[in-house]
Amino acid sequence: MNSLVVFYSRTGRTRKIGEIISTEANWDIEEIIDTKKRTGFIGFLKSGKDATLKKLTNIRDVQKNPEIYDLIILGTPIWNKRMTPAIRTYITKFKDIIKNVAFFCTEGGSGGKKTFESMANLCEKTPISTLEITKKDIKNGEYKDKIKGFIQDLKSDSIFD
Repeated sequence: MNSLVVFYSRTGRTRKIGEIISTEANWDIEEIIDTKKRTGFIGFLKSGKDATLKKLTNIRDVQKNPEIYDLIILGTPIWNKRMTPAIRTYITKFKDIIKNVAFFCTEGGSGGKKTFESMANLCEKTPISTLEITKKDIKNGEYKDKIKGFIQDLKSDSIFD
């Protein structure tokens, strides 16, 4: 099974989770780069507004062709209970060639379920599995077991037969 972990990260938390998933499962990885400046407090505010308005953004060309993968694992931080514009753009651009999906997110405390529903609707696919990682999970180390369970769920799915 050929799988690709695709994520966007503004602060590095989602990158960390994506890298762990990729390393633990031995799957390829692709970081989505948003060309819009989103650093600092003003960048934080503008980012939340863009997510709320369901805006698309300009992303750098991807290095990995999602069409050659059987499974795309999409990761996003939660901004105002929504996916980031970078992940929205990626899904919009590639949804017709993505075969199967799974989702993961990093969040302050809530918004994952609503975001996963929105991602599933946008890509017109039901995720094989989902994973929510909160700041609390990272602080107390619970994220490690959650990641292992997520990978096991994915590898036990029939697409891996």
